[in-house]
Amino acid sequence: MRRVACLALLLPCLHALPAQAEVKLLLAETIRTGDAAQPVAGAMAWDSDSGRVLQLGSAEALRKAYPQAAALDLGKVTVVPGLIDAHAHIMGLGNTLAQADLTGARNRAEVVARLQAFEKTLAPGEWLLGRGWDQNRWDNTDFPTVADLDAAFPQRPVYLERVDGHAGWVNSAALRVAEKAGKSLSGDWQPEGGRILRDAAGKPSGVLVDGAASLVYAHIPELDDASREKRLQAALQEAVSNGLTGVHDMGVPREDLALMKRLADQGKLPLRIDAYADGNNAALDDLCKTGLYAHPGGRLQMRGVKLYMDGALGSRGAALLTAYSDDPHNHGLLMTSPEEFEVAVRKADGCKVQVATHAIGDRGNRIVLDTYEKVLGSHKDTDHRWRIEHSQVVALEDIPRFAKLGVIASMQPTHATSDMGWAEQRVGPERILGAYAWQRFLHSGARLALGSDFPVEQVDPRLGLYAAVTRQDRDGQPPGGWQPEQRLSAAEALRGFTSDAAWAGHDEAEVGKLVAGLRADFVVLDRDPLTIAADQLDDLKVLSTWVDGEPVYKAGEASGS
Repeated sequence: MRRVACLALLLPCLHALPAQAEVKLLLAETIRTGDAAQPVAGAMAWDSDSGRVLQLGSAEALRKAYPQAAALDLGKVTVVPGLIDAHAHIMGLGNTLAQADLTGARNRAEVVARLQAFEKTLAPGEWLLGRGWDQNRWDNTDFPTVADLDAAFPQRPVYLERVDGHAGWVNSAALRVAEKAGKSLSGDWQPEGGRILRDAAGKPSGVLVDGAASLVYAHIPELDDASREKRLQAALQEAVSNGLTGVHDMGVPREDLALMKRLADQGKLPLRIDAYADGNNAALDDLCKTGLYAHPGGRLQMRGVKLYMDGALGSRGAALLTAYSDDPHNHGLLMTSPEEFEVAVRKADGCKVQVATHAIGDRGNRIVLDTYEKVLGSHKDTDHRWRIEHSQVVALEDIPRFAKLGVIASMQPTHATSDMGWAEQRVGPERILGAYAWQRFLHSGARLALGSDFPVEQVDPRLGLYAAVTRQDRDGQPPGGWQPEQRLSAAEALRGFTSDAAWAGHDEAEVGKLVAGLRADFVVLDRDPLTIAADQLDDLKVLSTWVDGEPVYKAGEASGS
């Protein structure tokens, strides 16, 4: 506690250094650099104007090298390179923070109770929105229905996003709004890339999977600019308070990029955002027309596009080569046809835009790999760094293709520990061997980039480190970890959230390590993630988060600087 108190006193002093100060010096018991040539240091110096690292070494050596620099001695703490979430949704997090939180609800009744409490904050006629329900965690794992909501909310429209973001649960009032504005949702027809679950009479039962969800979601009133900015800022603060200095934001439309640009112009982006355009839409058109985007402040860029192939495993929308083991007539969904997908990939390739594609099921992953191989052709050996987001259930024979094609497996450790209770039921004992298979990818020579997919999972990267190293839930179950041979070492996990994530975004010349010339993005932790017991990784304390050598979050303070 004394060290934290000292930190709280010293940080404001450093932040208030006079403008003419050119060098800042930080001393700590352990600085993990991520650099194989100098993995550990006791001191770091950086230029206060550029925010770039000048030198690392011992405290004695750097005090001598920079005698005029004011030294900030943090004592018995550990400094690591800034943590980067390689797959997340910033505006999704901002929206989730403003809605009813249904995460962890144990049954339908608990969902309704949480919604009733949240409804008290709403104006008459306002939609009741929530996120995080997961029927796989309930005693009755069947999908919920309109009847579960109608008794409590007969008039107010309700739209509840499933935890994976690939299904919506609605009440009758919401269905009435949608049907009044467009086509009836009853019958036996299905929308492209989606599924309306219906009862025996052909009426919608209340759950809309993947592309079907938009039939209702499209009628939720849009937010004004001020509300959107407020939500974005809340999400950004939540991210830096958990030690994130960078995020690969997947699926950013033109209007959200404009909002981020506005904050960047005002110096209000506390972390770096690598924005990936939202499919073959306006933002990708802009990249093709005007070139890859980079804000001059160095904290915002868009150089890639995020495409969709299939749905998610939890809602049985992931596209599988053979039917679901627990739903033998269901092979999942393709959200994009292979033909349309190839058109989008070729367009991005022609515009020199990095391609990142959501693929969960083994069929979805195979289609993406086949298309990448076809489009890349003779230039597959170039430094394209195309990605598959999630790479979640992959046929064993397809895993070596990632390294062969130079494709990055962008994976989320907490997905494995969230899904481990039911994943094998979905795909059976043979296919599960290619699921969440981190070590199999590494051994094949593929590059991993780690993230959370927040708000699908929590924003906290410490939970990702813990899941990667233990493959257990936070109660330590199952003993020894689920499929323990796929666990990562602490060093591999940390690298996945730092230098490997930076490499996946073409950012290795800027961030990912603490070495001379790179930006001084780092996190101060109370303990060393590479030496503590694995079951303590989720309990690490973030004491402060720094970007460009300035603190953007300090423990105990209401907001960052």
